[in-house]
Amino acid sequence: MNPKRKQKLILIIAMVAGVGIAVGLLLNAFQQNLMLFFSPTDVVAGKAPEDAKFRIGGLVEAGSVQREADGLTVSFKVTDNAKTVAIRYTGILPDLFREGQGIVSLGRLDDTGVFVASEVLAKHDENYMPPEVADALEKTRQAEESGKAAQTAVHGSNTVQMQ
Repeated sequence: MNPKRKQKLILIIAMVAGVGIAVGLLLNAFQQNLMLFFSPTDVVAGKAPEDAKFRIGGLVEAGSVQREADGLTVSFKVTDNAKTVAIRYTGILPDLFREGQGIVSLGRLDDTGVFVASEVLAKHDENYMPPEVADALEKTRQAEESGKAAQTAVHGSNTVQMQ
């Protein structure tokens, strides 16, 4: 093999290795910054990761907001009208945060199953709801309606059989 050909081969191998390393670093950074969204039903079902940050969203349950003596720590529950998850947050809540309000929170589950939030976002007006929260609430509503329809069908068939 002549020296020029050997230099070209080494250069090509170095470029391929460099591109491979760059792609690997890029994918690693993307994976570390990936934030998945889960509804309270998904979290209760165990679908949410236990060792990674994720987003959870829903409506703040009425009567669940409790403030601790330090003035910054707040505990509340978020629901998708099917399941409920307890959340603890230390910091200043958004001005629009209140019971019955749609929120999205970023954080992770602790050992006791409480979601420890590092960030809480509230919707900005009465017409807006985060798409993830709206989708989760819609899925819950559809599941409830299909459950009621099945229950009605069972009751209706029992009525026919009894006549």
